[in-house]
Amino acid sequence: MSTDNLLKQVAFIKEIDKLKYIQRKTKLFNSDRPENDAEHSWHLAMMTIVLAEHSDKPIDVLKVLKMVLIHDIVEIDAGDTFMYDTSKNHTNTEEELLAAKRIFGLLPTEQAEEFIAIWEEFEEGSTDEAKFAKSMDRLEPLLQNTSNNGGTWAEFGVPYQKVYDKKKAIKHGSTSIWNYAENLINDSVEKGILKK
Repeated sequence: MSTDNLLKQVAFIKEIDKLKYIQRKTKLFNSDRPENDAEHSWHLAMMTIVLAEHSDKPIDVLKVLKMVLIHDIVEIDAGDTFMYDTSKNHTNTEEELLAAKRIFGLLPTEQAEEFIAIWEEFEEGSTDEAKFAKSMDRLEPLLQNTSNNGGTWAEFGVPYQKVYDKKKAIKHGSTSIWNYAENLINDSVEKGILKK
């Protein structure tokens, strides 16, 4: 590996440290401290390793790990958009694509192209790996909100149907995880921490 490549890679590593400062709306489990994007990505990576056996289709776990670790790096430039935001679309892909090109562009060309392709595959969500990665991305905040007596659902008055509609993407990657998640959503209504 050339010195030039190493310098580019180190520059990228330094740049992505900024992910630790991007605050999400969801809070850590049983906590009132907001999670940051780096913590979120790490948690999704661990969830992928632990829950991979529940994927409906055979998946390349390393590829899913890459997806969940890099999918939010674009938020260094584009910022985090709350999933239930009513004023801004959660899929601000044009703005995020510019961020992906800038940030991943710090890497040597071959790595930059690979990371952009993996990020785009995740965003598109049509491959088995992307479907499972998105399942993890939707499950984690659901687990957080149920551990926090409704968390952001209660804080922002998010109704049952909106939660259900956003979370049902889980079923595209794993039927068994979706069944578990759907039960959690319905239990949340019964417990009064999610309003119908």
